[in-house]
Amino acid sequence: MNLAVPVAMAAAYLVGSLDFAVVVARARGLDIYDVGSGNPGTSNVLRTMGKGAAAMTLLGDVLKGVIAAAMGFLIAGEAGAAAAGFFAVLGHCYPAFHHFKGGKGVATAAGLLLWLIPRSALVLIVIWILLVAVTKVASIGSLAALVLALPAAWIEEVSWGAMAWLAAVVFLVLYRHRGNIARLFGSGEHKVMS
Repeated sequence: MNLAVPVAMAAAYLVGSLDFAVVVARARGLDIYDVGSGNPGTSNVLRTMGKGAAAMTLLGDVLKGVIAAAMGFLIAGEAGAAAAGFFAVLGHCYPAFHHFKGGKGVATAAGLLLWLIPRSALVLIVIWILLVAVTKVASIGSLAALVLALPAAWIEEVSWGAMAWLAAVVFLVLYRHRGNIARLFGSGEHKVMS
């Protein structure tokens, strides 16, 4: 086995473990785990610190997915890009640098999609924006875009190896949204902005 592959996956996990919500909040003297929903993600940063902080968080978390996918692609092509993207999302969800308490993985997954299927990713981002604008609930847009990612990758004729890793990303992010899904069908989900 090529030693570069496990090294790239470990590097992707470490890149994913850099949680920009934590970093941005600390720069403002806050602990993201103690404000709003307590989730270290863009939506919570937006609700608690405003648009500028949320934009920085979003950009950083998306870049993690892009960087990881690029590293994986250089080592093992399309399947390597998707595998490294999975490990970056895993790092975001369970970060080594933040006691394994991470976010939901949506922005980092978006970075992977921007690398892997850029045209479809842009369409999925537009769908996410429209759904969030209408519903004011980020998880609705996230879950819809996530469900559409696999058919989009199939239409773009992504290799089966890459599709398997992408399916693992979708499953992981859906799993991380299990509380959001329960609230959507129960007492009501958190609004992005009131």
